[in-house]
Amino acid sequence: MSAAPLDTVRWGIVGCGNVTEVKSGPALQRAPHSSLVAVMRRDGDKAREYAQRHGVPTWYDDAQALIDDPAVNAVYVATPPSTHKAYALMAIAAGKPVYVEKPMAMDAAECQTIIDAGRAAGVPVFVAYYRRALPRFHRVRALLEGGAIGIPRSVHVSLHQPLHARYADPAASHWHVQPAISGGGLFMDLGCHTLNLLDWLFGPIATAKGLATNQLGAYAAEDSVAMGYAFASGLVGTGLWQFGSFRYEDRIEITGDRGRLAFATFGDGPIVHETAQGGESFHEANPPHIQQPLIETIVAELRGEAGACPSTPAAALRTAWVMDQVLADWRRATGQAIGR
Repeated sequence: MSAAPLDTVRWGIVGCGNVTEVKSGPALQRAPHSSLVAVMRRDGDKAREYAQRHGVPTWYDDAQALIDDPAVNAVYVATPPSTHKAYALMAIAAGKPVYVEKPMAMDAAECQTIIDAGRAAGVPVFVAYYRRALPRFHRVRALLEGGAIGIPRSVHVSLHQPLHARYADPAASHWHVQPAISGGGLFMDLGCHTLNLLDWLFGPIATAKGLATNQLGAYAAEDSVAMGYAFASGLVGTGLWQFGSFRYEDRIEITGDRGRLAFATFGDGPIVHETAQGGESFHEANPPHIQQPLIETIVAELRGEAGACPSTPAAALRTAWVMDQVLADWRRATGQAIGR
């Protein structure tokens, strides 16, 4: 980080929607040396109502006005992915550190544009892959590094969900399943969390291939994705994301030459460790405002304290690249725009 250290990080949120209600907005207020001083939403009435409910002193209906507010010295972009690049570049141009929701942008090329702009301007960029700071995944990492399963040999990911009513209503057209806004379907919104977590646990994915299809016809985006991948170490993996299942299933299974770990990406269920000698479970509850541990690392870095935020834009770029590889054939076949 080349920017001058901040004393108190005074955040402004661009896009104070659902993700900011519990996961992140209160975390910006509760983290030490951090405050939330302004929020913005294109619907001014909703911005004002959010500000009143959360005790935020200033609200806007224009992003540039929030970014230019001298009381704001860091910007959190919490809009859908189609506007991440534009708002991040606006914050960087204003010389203000920017924290971008996941996925970082619509594709790897947009991520690279943000990274290049931040580097050229000397402005720090962070991405909301907050699982890298959660205690439950630090437990997983410690088990792996401590040799609990020996040498990891394979990884399998599965996420199955029943079709949610909000995605089955053509009139609603939820942005999560509009590729021109989200970059894809629910794989983009949810799969990126798991892929970024695997990057943190095992290093970059070097090769990724995928098949995507639409089985249900409830919306235009893909609703089923299968992929195979390999890490530079030689560790191999598979993944299956299916959003029309009869029941919910969320599981990452890591098999080594001396044991196995199984746990979920979402929620805070048990981390199960099995070996030939038996099994054990670990429980690590998530904090009430799930982004707070990561936000605290960002604030510490911006204050010039020891340590650094574990969710870097370079890692977010790698995750975007993997998703691009997986969805490439589907995007070409369907002509679904992920426009800039």
